[in-house]
Amino acid sequence: SCSNFTVECDAVRDCQQGSDETNCVRLAQGGILQVRTAQDGRFLPVCSQGWDQSYADQTCGQLGFRRSFGSNTVENQITSCPNERTVTLECIDCGKQQVTSRIIGGRVAQLGRWPWQVSLHFNGMHICGGTLISQDFVVTAAHCFPDSNPSYMDVRRWHVYTGMVSQNKLQNPYFVKKILLHNQYNKNTDDFDIALLKLTSPAELSSTVNPACLPAFEKNFPQGTECWTSGFGATIEGADIGSVDLMGVAVSIIDVWVCNSSDVYRGRISMNMMCAGDMQGGRDSCQGDSGGPLVCQDSDQRWYLAGVTSWGAGCGRRQRPGVYSKVTSLLPWIQSKMQVRRCP
Repeated sequence: SCSNFTVECDAVRDCQQGSDETNCVRLAQGGILQVRTAQDGRFLPVCSQGWDQSYADQTCGQLGFRRSFGSNTVENQITSCPNERTVTLECIDCGKQQVTSRIIGGRVAQLGRWPWQVSLHFNGMHICGGTLISQDFVVTAAHCFPDSNPSYMDVRRWHVYTGMVSQNKLQNPYFVKKILLHNQYNKNTDDFDIALLKLTSPAELSSTVNPACLPAFEKNFPQGTECWTSGFGATIEGADIGSVDLMGVAVSIIDVWVCNSSDVYRGRISMNMMCAGDMQGGRDSCQGDSGGPLVCQDSDQRWYLAGVTSWGAGCGRRQRPGVYSKVTSLLPWIQSKMQVRRCP
């Protein structure tokens, strides 16, 4: 529905869904706000002169959030800003654990340890995990909604549970307004294995319910970084049922060239995937953890969503680490869908 004369990011909505005006705003490392120019497509920092709260709220709204959480200015000598200061922006207070103490080789999580973890129930049963990234949106895996059964796309059959560490102690559920699957998801290769759920009402945030932060677009999680994955999945490979308790396990980021080598996954890892686990085996996600979080703590002590549990050969096997959808690669899709589906 876009005209032939569409110019992206010129503040004129040329497409019916407004897709030409999505992906025009992004946050770099340190929360530095960048806006794409319609003239040459470059992303440039925003000068602090004249910046105020209403602009902060409007910009976070454009990123799919309800309002801004905090805004500041930093010195940036490479810009042409009059006072050499540019804007930093936070749209939500995210990635904070209250407790700092499919999971193989893990341990039972305490309440508040992984406050962004959600349990997705289909027809009353836990099917997949997910990650709360704002009050209105949950990130999960596209393969949790197999096209072999159209009823999986029926929002009425899904319940979203937050703030719990036991399937025996469920709070009141949230309901799903819209299921958004990546349009390039390939069930044969598991590429683009990501989905976004829009909730019918905003999640109430508390000490036990808090979103994970989305990483900056250029964030890299290098080999050897210790991250954590969590979920209600099976704790031994082949188990018929998942874990009643939320489990968490530390896993190490494994370089893509190692993961793609001939004795591991033989080139199956695309640019939208990342590997984490232990090459010796024992620490991994498993069935039922699908769609759940792989989170890494940054120097600001906040936890960032690095990956979405996607696939792997078995659970905890030697030379077969877990494979996760790579959030930094899929960030433009996540944020564009949040923008189009955000609250008025």
